[in-house]
Amino acid sequence: MKIDSHQHFWKYDPVKDAWITDEMKVIKRDFLPADLEPILFENQFGGCVAVQADQSEEETFFLLDLAKDNPFIKGVVGWIDLCDANIEERLGYYAQFEKLKGFRHIIQAEADIDFMLQPKFQRGISQLAKHNFTYDILIFPKHLENAAKLVANFPEQKFVIDHLAKPDFKNKEFTDWENGIRAIAKFPNVMCKVSGLVTEADWNNWTATDFMSCLDVVTEVFGIERLMFGSDWPVSLLAASYAESCEIVEDYFSKFSKTDQDKFWSENAFNFYHL
Repeated sequence: MKIDSHQHFWKYDPVKDAWITDEMKVIKRDFLPADLEPILFENQFGGCVAVQADQSEEETFFLLDLAKDNPFIKGVVGWIDLCDANIEERLGYYAQFEKLKGFRHIIQAEADIDFMLQPKFQRGISQLAKHNFTYDILIFPKHLENAAKLVANFPEQKFVIDHLAKPDFKNKEFTDWENGIRAIAKFPNVMCKVSGLVTEADWNNWTATDFMSCLDVVTEVFGIERLMFGSDWPVSLLAASYAESCEIVEDYFSKFSKTDQDKFWSENAFNFYHL
């Protein structure tokens, strides 16, 4: 059973979802389980992991409610204020929800590039492993150096980098990204999602070859055991259909053994998130 390890749901609100600009009008609407379930079925996926798109605990409950009513949602990556003085208490509360697998903060949007290194945030990260919660790292290449410092401090914490840390596919400037991704991949507690490729490309003029060199790098440095597929649906619809997003990586990993393909498409996500 293939697993989509990274997708989103939302009820569109122009204030809450102000990040969706006019040029992104194709996703200026609701996206709910009834929209995704037939697409997963058509593409031979058995389930997904729903990831937060809004920084609120209301978002976490919204996703948990959807997961409760839709068995194909195998896990939820929610949001919590990791800088909260009461973080231990809040995490203890959330431990009761079986489908809540981990948390994410939209670090890429923080004005302070050192946000993830501040003591309050790191204290929050230090509490996650007690409840077997994972942490999704959402960053740009410029954050990779600090991300490596973060994960070095927590060798028992399970981390995964979303969207390959967003290489600059538009301008094909990969030097800093490659140096950073090679450095962070040295930590065995870090995995990487092969997700959001087309979202970072030229939405109207990308080709599959745009992504090959970066796929070569992450496959080399993480190995097949630490990679998992994610669609980034519905954000990915800005540049490609669900099937087109899948096709890029299907073609790339087609040269791998059936055993390795199974790890990439399902087993690694199952193991990382305890689905």
